[in-house]
Amino acid sequence: MRVAKDSVDVRMQIPGAVIRQRTDFGIAHGLGSISGEYFSLSAGVDTTPLFQGLEGDLCQCPHWGFVLRGQLTTTDAIGVQETVKENDLFYWPPGHNVKVDVDAEIVMFSPQHEHSHVIDHMIKKVAS
Repeated sequence: MRVAKDSVDVRMQIPGAVIRQRTDFGIAHGLGSISGEYFSLSAGVDTTPLFQGLEGDLCQCPHWGFVLRGQLTTTDAIGVQETVKENDLFYWPPGHNVKVDVDAEIVMFSPQHEHSHVIDHMIKKVAS
């Protein structure tokens, strides 16, 4: 299956962030449907306020991805940080927040049900 970036549905667009999600991108054994996602993020974007109200105030969805450009830092529930940058593959386990250090574009693959829940939550936070 091939999907051009511009054909991936924009789920959320706010100043500094465009979140695209293609649902039903595939099936992963034990995880169910997977979504393919393309995020364009500006330096300074911080998910902390958007994740408030989720379990532990953190994203509880795992993600596998690749940084096309930029730099991002995740922080887990106990404060451990990890930075990923251009051309890095990454895995973010459940229980994280993300801060964009340098304007970034990333591609991620996530369990669709879990990440759709997180995206829906962020949309509601922005709308309120």
